[in-house]
Amino acid sequence: MHSSTLTSEQSTNSADFPSQFARSRRFSLGVPRHFTVSPDGRRVLFVRTGSGTDPVGRLWQYEDGTERLLADPALLVGAGSGAIPEEERLRRERARERSVGVVSYATDDAARLVAFALSGALWAVRTDGGTPFSVPAAGPVVDPRPSPDGRYIAYVSRHCFHVVDLTGADRQLARAEGPEISYGLAEYAAAESMHRSRGYWWAPDSRHVLVARVDTSPVERRYLSDPADPTKPPQAIRYPAAGTANAEVTLELLSLEGERVEVEWDRKAYEYVVAAGWDAHGPLVTVQSRDQRIVRTLAVDPATGATEVLHERTDPAWVEIITGTPARTASGALVLPEDGGDTRYLTVGGQRVTPEGLQLCAVLGVEGERVLFTASDDPLETHVWCHEPGHGLRRLSREPGRYTGAARGGTVVLAGLTPRGNEVGVLRGAGAAGAAGAAGAAGAAGAAGAAGDPPYQALTSLAEEPSITPRPVHLTLGERKLRGVLYLPSWHEEGTGKLPVLLDPYGGPGMQVVGRARGWFTCVSQWFAEQGFAVLAVDGRGTPNRGPAWDKTIHGDQLGPALEDQVDALRAAAARCGDLDLTRVAIRGWSFGGFLSAAAVLYHPEIFHAAVAGAPPTDMRMYDTHWKERYLGHPEEQPGNYERTSLIGHGHLLSRPLLLVHGLADDNVAAAHTLRFSAELLAAGKPHSVLPLPGATHLPADDAVNAQLLHFQRDFLISALEGGAGKK
Repeated sequence: MHSSTLTSEQSTNSADFPSQFARSRRFSLGVPRHFTVSPDGRRVLFVRTGSGTDPVGRLWQYEDGTERLLADPALLVGAGSGAIPEEERLRRERARERSVGVVSYATDDAARLVAFALSGALWAVRTDGGTPFSVPAAGPVVDPRPSPDGRYIAYVSRHCFHVVDLTGADRQLARAEGPEISYGLAEYAAAESMHRSRGYWWAPDSRHVLVARVDTSPVERRYLSDPADPTKPPQAIRYPAAGTANAEVTLELLSLEGERVEVEWDRKAYEYVVAAGWDAHGPLVTVQSRDQRIVRTLAVDPATGATEVLHERTDPAWVEIITGTPARTASGALVLPEDGGDTRYLTVGGQRVTPEGLQLCAVLGVEGERVLFTASDDPLETHVWCHEPGHGLRRLSREPGRYTGAARGGTVVLAGLTPRGNEVGVLRGAGAAGAAGAAGAAGAAGAAGAAGDPPYQALTSLAEEPSITPRPVHLTLGERKLRGVLYLPSWHEEGTGKLPVLLDPYGGPGMQVVGRARGWFTCVSQWFAEQGFAVLAVDGRGTPNRGPAWDKTIHGDQLGPALEDQVDALRAAAARCGDLDLTRVAIRGWSFGGFLSAAAVLYHPEIFHAAVAGAPPTDMRMYDTHWKERYLGHPEEQPGNYERTSLIGHGHLLSRPLLLVHGLADDNVAAAHTLRFSAELLAAGKPHSVLPLPGATHLPADDAVNAQLLHFQRDFLISALEGGAGKK
């Protein structure tokens, strides 16, 4: 593979990258995140670890151009000495949390009191210069949240719901009636598939709380064991597989005086609680039918628990959940998404406020009548936008990238994944008139802004700079205008020789790998390119930011369109780049990408010559209710969708080298997916390889394992392509 053309510097960088990728937790350490802006816009709270390789999160405050450390676990006596509660471990797994220490926090309405948990202990700190202090709690603390007035902190302990004042006077407002009951926690389907990680919401009066009660007793029980340590007992989990019973979720209105009122709605018809909240107009709840074709927004009477339907959304396929909706403005106008053909609009008070072609992604917040949201008018970028009556619609992030943010009091925090990596900027005076020329996070990082731009300042990122520099070539491919990106070796000269091809997709709902941004996945693709591959990543049908019609093309079939798009993109890319060798084509991926990779060598061995499938969901019946029934329907009503989409039952088709990789502690895509598929392949006499990862979840956490996984995949693919891609 022309190893002599690889420079010494490039060779060193390429060799170091897997270790750097692992120790930096995919370059996530040291990046500011979890932003809260004070009501006056002067202060910004955030979490950041100590360096690009330090996994311990610390709480910070930015004010008047200065960053100040509020809480460092290493400086708190007794902090981190206890075990993390199981409920908190599961919450972090659902959030794919990669750090320790202060990983999350919550504040009162004034952002003056901050509460956080460390190894089950409750801690608080005031942002006016005080030091962190411990707050006595009744047991291990999960998800502590101060009341709006800052007088109390609510938390969950051993599935029971508590409220404590800052002196340690504790009230148990709801006691779990049995081991399968919990108060104040999100159930599995909500946290994994609905973007709802919370299970309780304070009222503005700080005297009442809306609390979810979850009964998991109807849910199918699964057992996770550690084969590498047979002395450990198996762990029992409740997992709602497609077609089986969900957890029973109810809502209760609790007062600090001990009164309890149950929220009433037709739970048989609408068993999913998608979102909830409590604003100045009262409690607001969103519920969804089991087939996900109807979503209702309900106003709740806090005195009686009775509900009134404020809005209903329907769709013949499924109603897409948009994070941050529904919300209400100060005047009570509902903030909701609306699907119309090729566009997902933002509506306020029933009126569309975004134009055709601008795809709503998420609502970030509402202040007064102003709505902050993310949207995309180009599949390669996602930007922060603002809408306010009288001032119209404005884009606040300017530089290319994928942005999110937070805003209050005329200050906006813009967090962007840009072509230079993660960048975070605080934009002052980004209120009504001043936001028109707002700079992006790149401006906050030091780029010159336009005349008249509001003042901005960067928040310091301590993330490591990747040793690999991605060299993306963006492509629009085929009749469906598929967005793709091609990575070639830095040492390769066009026309000097054919390169084996490696497809590197995700390809499923909820994630894009193609964009004008440098993420960990772009660096990994470039690393594989430096090993001698032409790497092609493509976002096909069903991936985000192309509109509702694009989303719904996979309804009833999550495999056919996704795989067809990868094939079409490969052929179109080869027609444009003559150095791609279509006689040596491999594909790799994780989760849905792993499923897609395994399917590629099953169904198209004439195109794909080897595959690595990480954590692949091979039997769609074993995946969770809310996610899988959204796309394939109920397995009893649409069994053909599951048979057609699952790999189980089709193993006899394998004729190419396949490596299956799976964490044995994965509670999202159970290792049974890989083990059953492997057994089927063996019974059919189909050679393949299996790499089990003891103790690893859906996102393996061991740094050594993550580093070696890249080497292992590379070596397998090079060998599988029969020496056509010599190791660099």
